[in-house]
Amino acid sequence: MNLHFIKTIEMKKYNKYFVFLFVLLFAVSCQKDDYTFGDITTPTNLKVTAEIVGKTADTPYGDGSGLVKFVGTADHTISYKYVYPDGTSDNSPNGKMTKRFTKTGVNKYTVTLVASGTGGVVSTTTIDVEVKSDFSDEEAVKLLTGGTSKKWYWAAAEPGHLGVGQNDGDATKNFYGNYYQAGPFEKAASPTSSCLYENELTFSLDGDQLKLELNNGGSTFFNAAFASVAGGSSPDDACLSYSTAGAKNVSLSPSESVVMANPKHAEQTRGTMINIADGGFMGYYIGQSSYEILSITANRMVVRAVMGGNPALAWYHVFTTTKPTQVPDTDVDYTNLVWSDEFNTDGAPDAAKWGYNLGTGDNGWGNNEKQNYTNSATNVIVQGGSLKITAKKEASGGQAYSSARLVSDSKFKFTYGKIEIRAKLPTGAGTWPAIWMLGQNYATKPWPACGEIDIMEHVGNNQNVVLGTFHYPGRSGGNADSGSKTIANVSTEFHVYKAVWSPASIKIYADEILIHSITNTAALPFNSDFFLILNVAMGGNLGGNIDPAFTQSSMEIDYVRVYQ
Repeated sequence: MNLHFIKTIEMKKYNKYFVFLFVLLFAVSCQKDDYTFGDITTPTNLKVTAEIVGKTADTPYGDGSGLVKFVGTADHTISYKYVYPDGTSDNSPNGKMTKRFTKTGVNKYTVTLVASGTGGVVSTTTIDVEVKSDFSDEEAVKLLTGGTSKKWYWAAAEPGHLGVGQNDGDATKNFYGNYYQAGPFEKAASPTSSCLYENELTFSLDGDQLKLELNNGGSTFFNAAFASVAGGSSPDDACLSYSTAGAKNVSLSPSESVVMANPKHAEQTRGTMINIADGGFMGYYIGQSSYEILSITANRMVVRAVMGGNPALAWYHVFTTTKPTQVPDTDVDYTNLVWSDEFNTDGAPDAAKWGYNLGTGDNGWGNNEKQNYTNSATNVIVQGGSLKITAKKEASGGQAYSSARLVSDSKFKFTYGKIEIRAKLPTGAGTWPAIWMLGQNYATKPWPACGEIDIMEHVGNNQNVVLGTFHYPGRSGGNADSGSKTIANVSTEFHVYKAVWSPASIKIYADEILIHSITNTAALPFNSDFFLILNVAMGGNLGGNIDPAFTQSSMEIDYVRVYQ
């Protein structure tokens, strides 16, 4: 065969393939130029309905929960977004959204539904809803803002200011950081975490609108699971560059957490949620914008948030209105008087400040004591500028002695401070006066887990020896953590009994003489609210034998003052 002829045929075949390939590539190239986003489709037939939860003929604006269930539908739609009148919004892939409106009373809201189609085109529609919300926590708003504006900081000096615990149905453990609690200034030890303590949270009121502005200095402490939000990655929690500038709208709503199902939830949570719009958060980034208020006072707040990336975990944050400053414990002083009773009004003790423990208690209040506690004026009275608690030998409540025990339980509680009590003590073998404090969580953490701080104890069988004692797990009963000093004339003269309680230590004094002290740690139960107790017991495990000739004797208290 002619070789030239064969080559000519082959060249024609290759040219044919080349032309075909060129045309194909050109066509594909044209397609990419013209259809980068695929077919552009505009959502059509956009509709939205709203169901007001609890709406009936008798309750046309709902059941007071403020809940509205929205359902949006449209053709040619890939996602939806609901935009509310306050500027906040919620994304909804399927068009369904339940929204809680929290402004108290009956209010009308215009809600916008945005449907997104391919190619970035959108369609919008609106719907008006008129709904009632009965929820209100004006006290929380006032405490958060001080009525206008208030700054909050991490309580860095407090053990457990950052903690994590379980989020399940275990009512004994699901309301505190039982997995981990940060030690005082723990995050300041490393530059990768120290930015946390630079946070300044400002809660303010703009008219009726509650707002939060987080000033973090440009660096946010991220949980490692969310580092990508800041455009980074880290195997551990770390400070990453991330701006939080601008005030965010805040709404309050009732809590629906697992804590609310606890039988004693009223003692474990306020039941109010802080909801921060537009992805706002309270300093530590855990993918969450809603925080449950566990407790709040004018200068301390504890919140709980379920971690966005792991709903089995709840994080706990403690804030204070005092900017954290890492100083040696010897420099700690408390000079701001926050609560006191000067006992200047004769009659019964101030009912706004004091309540009573009445009766004989279980097994003589757990100590085989021999008195019955009453609220009779013969046992407790304010007279001549002093509170007088008198133990008397008389038949009372099945016992041979009567006395009184005053408590600030449910009326005043606090964490950390300086407590000063000026008092003169009773006399007589068997008398057992005490000035002390008990953990406010005693109902959920039974003694000694709740902790006990005895600022002053005295027994008439050991006259002029003053005790300062701490009770906690492993150190209770006869194994209590205790110290003593001889103080002259405790029953004939007034002396000042004092405790200085800080995140680092607790020190007990009588007239500036150190009686006893303890190093405070996150493992001890001395980092939460306590309340005050004043009483005179008779006999019992510590009081001992009672003098048969005893008739009556009083503890007189000139004042009780608490400084923070």
